[in-house]
Amino acid sequence: MSFATRREAAARAIAVRLDAALPSGDMPVHAAMRHAVSGGKRLRGFLVIEGAALFELAPERAATAAAAIEALHAYSLVHDDLPCMDDDDLRRGQPTVHVRWDEATAVLAGDALQSLAFELLADPSCHPDPGVRADLTLRLARAAGAQGMVLGQALDIAAETAETPLDLDGIAALQAGKTGALIAWSGAAGALLASADPAPLELYARRLGLAFQIADDLMDAQGDEARAGKRLRKDAAAGKATFVSLLGAEGARARADALVTEAQAALDGYGARAGTLRDLAAYVVRRDA
Repeated sequence: MSFATRREAAARAIAVRLDAALPSGDMPVHAAMRHAVSGGKRLRGFLVIEGAALFELAPERAATAAAAIEALHAYSLVHDDLPCMDDDDLRRGQPTVHVRWDEATAVLAGDALQSLAFELLADPSCHPDPGVRADLTLRLARAAGAQGMVLGQALDIAAETAETPLDLDGIAALQAGKTGALIAWSGAAGALLASADPAPLELYARRLGLAFQIADDLMDAQGDEARAGKRLRKDAAAGKATFVSLLGAEGARARADALVTEAQAALDGYGARAGTLRDLAAYVVRRDA
């Protein structure tokens, strides 16, 4: 099965699980939740499913955990887009939640999606062993919270008004939280579902997450807004230090390629079984949306 076919199959499995979990009511907050999880690359959920596949777990065995990380990622985007954060009006080619509805609905929809993520992980359909469910839940709480994604967002906000721009180490630390923490959780989750050692996949995912962010910086600097489905050139307009502003486009691309090589090397112990994950690492730096 080709990489594209596996991605599409994983996206369908995640969509089915999310559809079953999302509220079907006609309140604005319910519609906003469904809007927020629609579309997107499903990269984090795909990583969960492919990580589990290394240990011969079928996609349906990993779909609940994959849906959980996609719900939590969607919450982060809804809140990130708010006027008090990044103030974006376009996401995945559609109006952002606060633009289509209003700010209060966006806050509530994000809150509800965050709760849904932990509800899914706590559900017996995620894994029959309550200890595994508890471990996944604890790890996600840490990845999403004040030492992970929230910290990364706080560092990003602080950098906008700092007297001294961030250097490369500072940018890497910021992105390890804002982008990398959830991707690292996604890498570990497949192994945890199989009661296997998550360390190699987590290392792979951390390298993957940083490469993903550099590709995002390149897209913001050079990409096509219509293909990206979001506003671009915002980093330069805000005077933000990024991998591209510090390394130049070619230097940033070389750094991303090196990270891909490191990510793929972390999979050596899995042999040919990790072919799709190796393809995923290459995909994140050549995508244009």
